[in-house]
Amino acid sequence: MAMDRAQLLLVGLPLFLFSSDLFNLFGPPPPKPAPAQAHHHHRHHQPSSVIQPQPVLDFPAQKASGVGGAIGIGNTVNIDFCASCSYKGTAVTMKNMLETQFPGIEVVLANYPPPLPKRALSKLVPLVQIGVMSIVLAGEHIFPRLGFAVPPPWYYSLRANRFGTISSTWLLGNFLQSFLQSSGAFEVYCNGEQVFSKLKEGRFPGEIELKDLVSRRIASSRVVDGLGGANW
Repeated sequence: MAMDRAQLLLVGLPLFLFSSDLFNLFGPPPPKPAPAQAHHHHRHHQPSSVIQPQPVLDFPAQKASGVGGAIGIGNTVNIDFCASCSYKGTAVTMKNMLETQFPGIEVVLANYPPPLPKRALSKLVPLVQIGVMSIVLAGEHIFPRLGFAVPPPWYYSLRANRFGTISSTWLLGNFLQSFLQSSGAFEVYCNGEQVFSKLKEGRFPGEIELKDLVSRRIASSRVVDGLGGANW
């Protein structure tokens, strides 16, 4: 009987210890002392209290943004393009790109006129159109006032096909006027210095190419201004 109790004790004691370990492992942890809890609470909320206000950490970023935003202030880019060539869309795209890349920069769009002889001829085209259409519609009244008793033979040829003559005169006149008013230009100037010319290159500038050209010119202007200020 004593032997059975000893065996039960030897077997039961390890089982009791093992069960106690399991209970401690999966059971709820004991409550911590009040000071420790307060300290733990302070440690737990400290990052959020530091991150949320961020007055000091946000200020350098805003300041850096302000410095970066000043890169275009005091600089002017002029884009002179051929308005009659439908280059306005390209000019507006380049303007938006430059204003985004160089905040504060002033981009001015303007029409690049053709040479003076072409401009003068383009002014005569509407007059020729009106003259031809007037002769076709009322030539029998116009020629006697000009001193012709009988209209010339070509007048009757034109009048035989009034609609075709008027339509051809209108279309050809508009095409000729557009040609005379077009310059084919897309000229870019930064601070008064030309940085790109479509008339010379025979192509439009790429956005990255134009950004680099303007950036170099701005940097060059700053160096020159700095040297001038140093000399002064």
